[in-house]
Amino acid sequence: MNHIIEMLDITKTFPGIIANDCVTLQVKPGEIHALLGENGAGKSTLMSILFGLYQPDSGIIKIREEEVHINGPLDANRLGIGMVHQHFKLVHNFTVLQNIILGVETVKGGFLEMQTARQKVIELSNRYGLKVDPDALISEITVGMQQRVEILKMLYRNNDILILDEPTAVLTPQEIEELMNIMRTLTREGKSIIFITHKLAEIKAVANRCSVLRRGKYIGTVDVTSTSKEMLSEMMVGHKVNLTVQKESSKPKEVLLKVEQLSVAAKKEGHTKNIVNDVSFSVHGGEIVCIAGIDGNGQTELVQAITGLTKLKSGKVFLKEQDVTGQSIRYKNTHGLSHIPEDRHLHGLVLDYTLGDNLVLQEYFKSPYQKRGFLNQQAILEHANKLIQKFDIRSGQGASTIARSMSGGNQQKAIIAREISKEPDVLIAVQPTRGLDVGAISFIHEQLVKERDKGRGILLVSLELDEVMNLSDRILVMYEGEIVAELNPKETTINELGLYMAGSKRGNDLSNA
Repeated sequence: MNHIIEMLDITKTFPGIIANDCVTLQVKPGEIHALLGENGAGKSTLMSILFGLYQPDSGIIKIREEEVHINGPLDANRLGIGMVHQHFKLVHNFTVLQNIILGVETVKGGFLEMQTARQKVIELSNRYGLKVDPDALISEITVGMQQRVEILKMLYRNNDILILDEPTAVLTPQEIEELMNIMRTLTREGKSIIFITHKLAEIKAVANRCSVLRRGKYIGTVDVTSTSKEMLSEMMVGHKVNLTVQKESSKPKEVLLKVEQLSVAAKKEGHTKNIVNDVSFSVHGGEIVCIAGIDGNGQTELVQAITGLTKLKSGKVFLKEQDVTGQSIRYKNTHGLSHIPEDRHLHGLVLDYTLGDNLVLQEYFKSPYQKRGFLNQQAILEHANKLIQKFDIRSGQGASTIARSMSGGNQQKAIIAREISKEPDVLIAVQPTRGLDVGAISFIHEQLVKERDKGRGILLVSLELDEVMNLSDRILVMYEGEIVAELNPKETTINELGLYMAGSKRGNDLSNA
């Protein structure tokens, strides 16, 4: 058998956009086949067709050399196809075991038969090195563990064709390495994996072959070992991409953001240790200060305390020497603070609003967007069109596109456009390039450097070590809720940074952090 999957001349259109334009994808048995493309290139649409979530307008699908019609996910499962979506499909107040068997439960005498299922889940978990606790609640396990639950769901259903849609977008570097080992183990067991991503380093590390889509069209399939990152990025975006950040040395000015002895209490009852403990630092105009750390060490809570999303236990926050500790989120937004949030769906966008409305979420009450209490739709449209063009936000129906229907990367670009267009004094950017392709990452890095060079203070929070090293002027490392080191990226290495992040090393003098 030459190919386990063949998608031949697949076309799919949506209002205002051709998502897949005569696309062909052929996957060999037992390979990791990367599917590479910019945000909105049509990768997720193509895989949603393979999983039965969409029906193609034209084209043929063959599984194991037999032509098939996949009318829904149940059909896909019967054909051995499973999919882990970019945003996980888990019930948060169910246990791991309950989530895995959901939809394929065994019932005896009117009662759920759980013991056999538990045994199978434990065996699969051990066999593939997944190390999950079947009794843990989804709401209480890490994002990396939730992803393993999604993989177990596929294995429990005996799927041998696995689609992983942006599987590393929300993982720490350590979890990414573990996931790649799991993927290699799965293919050794005879599984075939389609790996949707735009991270070139991960493709080089784990994939056998790579197919590239650009603006809905199939560009080609290449052997990964014999193709450079530069060649892959050029195939993806259609022109050469600079993979390193171009910036001159920073010229720090006055302090624009100052955090003094900030603490945030633990959220769980019975936990007495603060999740953020006595953190102090400052950000000057004209510099990018990066908070680095393994996910879950208090970075999220620190940013939420500064922006007003979480209550402080103690400490103070100053914007341009003004104490804004107890001020509302709107007050901070209108007095020089912009925030690109970690979770674009929870805190960044109103998904059922149009793109145009989302771009004025924090300014709709100001002139020219409102007059005598009524929205000025023309002014909102003009503002949106300007940002869509400047930030290359791709949307099928322009400003009237519903945010929910846009690709994750274009949703992120919309948030970044909105926050930068407010011309803030301080821009807090939390994982601003998560889930973006190399072209978009390069563009956003350029924008952050431009804002720095205009004299803005940039506070960057990132889990991407390359981004931390390349973009920051100063690095503050957080471990277990405290800042344990201040590093100069020109004088440190990724290995040294990793030791601080893991708590194996601690800085001595942090008085000037």
